[in-house]
Amino acid sequence: MDKQFKRIAKRHQYTALAGTAFIYAILVSIAMNFFWTPGKIYASGITGFAQLISTLSSHYLPFGLSTALMLFVLNVPLFFLAWAQIGHRFTLFTILSVGLASVMIKVLHPITLTTDPIICAIFGGAVNGYGTGLALKNGLSTGGLDILGMVLRKRTGKSIGTINIVFNAFIVCAAGYVYGWPFAFYSAIGLIVNAKIMDMTYTRQQKMQVMIVTDRPKSVIDSVQNHIRRGITIVHGAEGAYNHHQKTILFTIISRYEMSELEMAMHESDPKAFVSISGSVKILGHFYEPSL
Repeated sequence: MDKQFKRIAKRHQYTALAGTAFIYAILVSIAMNFFWTPGKIYASGITGFAQLISTLSSHYLPFGLSTALMLFVLNVPLFFLAWAQIGHRFTLFTILSVGLASVMIKVLHPITLTTDPIICAIFGGAVNGYGTGLALKNGLSTGGLDILGMVLRKRTGKSIGTINIVFNAFIVCAAGYVYGWPFAFYSAIGLIVNAKIMDMTYTRQQKMQVMIVTDRPKSVIDSVQNHIRRGITIVHGAEGAYNHHQKTILFTIISRYEMSELEMAMHESDPKAFVSISGSVKILGHFYEPSL
């Protein structure tokens, strides 16, 4: 019975991931066909590189290479890297999300709502940022530099922030070279909007410092750690200034994505506890990051 339940749960999880991949594919195709292409705006990362190759091929080659095709082709080497370094299930769902995105960009009929580059940059970035953030929030990768970043972080513990900046600077300069320098700035606006909306949607990377003042520390610790995989630091001997009751202070770090689980744990263990939550600027040391 337990094995059957696990199979059903896993099937449901896979169906949800496939559905999220399809939603992402629709959103990125809307951003591409309704905003970026009519406004001559380049996206970030591999998607922007695929747009650049498509544009240059139509100008300098006797045949054109579509953005949809190049988006998938440029990701193929990264699929092999993910298969070897990250995991097979992760790679298969990444192939699904990138493949669906390529198909939807190709089959979704473009509609020119406007050619105003500022509007196209803002709304294209917003739609794509929401789609990408939604995919990441639900445990999907959208391919591209995501894979390279995960492999590098896994092997060295470092991020690819500098690589991302350099790569996107190259895309922005390419937009200026191909379409004129004003379009480089419009593309930069699109990149900023994309990043902001993605951060608002994908909350797993936003870290929060939690301070809990309670007189039921064991109950709170058990409940929190049952809901969230987080370490907790205990400070004994605290005293309330008003009634001088003995208290215990608990400190932990969570992601914003885990806020609802924390609230549920506190409601179960000590609804009267004082809980203070603030943004964490930087974390040094080990912080558990669940894999996609």
